[in-house]
Amino acid sequence: MRQTITTPLTAAQLQPLRAGDSVTLNGIIYTARDAAHSRLVQALAAGELPPFPLSGALIYYTGPCPAKPGRCIGSAGPTTSGRMDPYTSELLAHGVRGMLGKGPRSAAVIDSIKEHGAVYFAALGGAGALLAQRIQAAELIAYPDLGPEGVYRLTVADFPAFVAVDTEGNNIYDLGRGNEIAG
Repeated sequence: MRQTITTPLTAAQLQPLRAGDSVTLNGIIYTARDAAHSRLVQALAAGELPPFPLSGALIYYTGPCPAKPGRCIGSAGPTTSGRMDPYTSELLAHGVRGMLGKGPRSAAVIDSIKEHGAVYFAALGGAGALLAQRIQAAELIAYPDLGPEGVYRLTVADFPAFVAVDTEGNNIYDLGRGNEIAG
């Protein structure tokens, strides 16, 4: 059964989710890749306000393509999440509750996910054009010099994903490696 999750994310929404659960995401999500993550963490270290509210935020690891006429965004598939691992714990400590990307996360990030009651969602790689159809609005809100890797505010409806790492640290990427997911 697919569960519907609406942002901003709350502990009550995330706690019952388990690794492997299918979800649809609705509401506002923010995009950020490596360079934007670095700037976000630098801004926090300098005591500056981030360009979007971090409390309950979901960050999508994507660098969207330019929009075709009549569309709000081009292809917007997930990028490899491990590249954001050096910045993730700091952002979780400041209230981010969800991340969306593809691929496994480091042990340190999984520990931080557990500590902060967050969830790592994964989307299907190679399906960026299909995923873009679930994006209703897109606005560049920070770091325009980074081009498609700047921070965008996206409004999504019925965006398909699955729980890759749940609040207890259960990890879908351990399935098939002889490790059992607790339920």
